[in-house]
Amino acid sequence: MKQARLIDLGLIDYQKAWDFQTDLFNQKIQSKLHKSANDLPTDGVLHHLILCSHPSVFTIGKNGNENHLLLSKQILSEKKIDFFKSNRGGDITFHGIGQCVGYPILDLEDFKLDINWYMRSLEEVIILTLAQFGIIGERIDKVTGVWIDANDPKSARKICAFGVRTSRWITMHGFALNINTDLDFYKMIVPCGISDKGVTSIQQELGEKIDENLVKQFIIRNFETVFEISIC
Repeated sequence: MKQARLIDLGLIDYQKAWDFQTDLFNQKIQSKLHKSANDLPTDGVLHHLILCSHPSVFTIGKNGNENHLLLSKQILSEKKIDFFKSNRGGDITFHGIGQCVGYPILDLEDFKLDINWYMRSLEEVIILTLAQFGIIGERIDKVTGVWIDANDPKSARKICAFGVRTSRWITMHGFALNINTDLDFYKMIVPCGISDKGVTSIQQELGEKIDENLVKQFIIRNFETVFEISIC
C-alpha cells in the first residue's frame, strides 16, 4: 500500500506554512527530474499530508479578483489580519483559528493523472468526515467545494474551500474546513468570489463547539480510505 507521512504544524503563520510546503513541493519536483521513477525523494517519503491552522489571514488565488476583498489594506493592518496573493487556484478565502487546513503534497503519478479526480477525491474526504458528525456534505456542479443544502439556491452554504497547485503532477495547497471558525470574517470578503451563497462551519450546523482534534483524526482516516494510502 502507498504510504504518506503526516506533518502536523499546529497553529502556524500562513507565510511559514507556505514556505514549508513550497520547500517540500520543490524537493519532490527536483527528485522527479533527477532520479529514476523507482527512486524515493531525499527524505525517503513520496507523499505527505500537512495539517495546520493559521492566525487570521485572507488569501487570494493567482487568478482571483482583489475587488472581492471588501476592506482596505489599511483597515486590514489595523485589524491585524494578513493578506497574501497565493499561487494556488481559486479566488479569495479566509483562514483562521478553528479551521483545519490541509496541504497534501502528493505525486499524482502514483495515483491518477487527473486533476478533476484529485479535486473530487479531496471533496470526498471532507464529505465522509462531515457524515461522521451527521452532516450531509454535497457538491455543486462546476463549483469546487463542499456545501450544505447544495441544491437549495437560497440556503446553500460552503463549509470547506479548496484551492491547489500542481507541477509535474506534484500537488500543493489544498483545503480549509470550517470547524469552530469565526464566520464574521467572511463578511469582509466575497468568499471564493461567490456572492449568492453563504458560509458555515461544523459548529454552526450542530450548535455546539466541536473537538478539532477529533475532526482531524477523521480527516486522516478518510484520506487513507479515499486515496488508498497509509498515513503515519
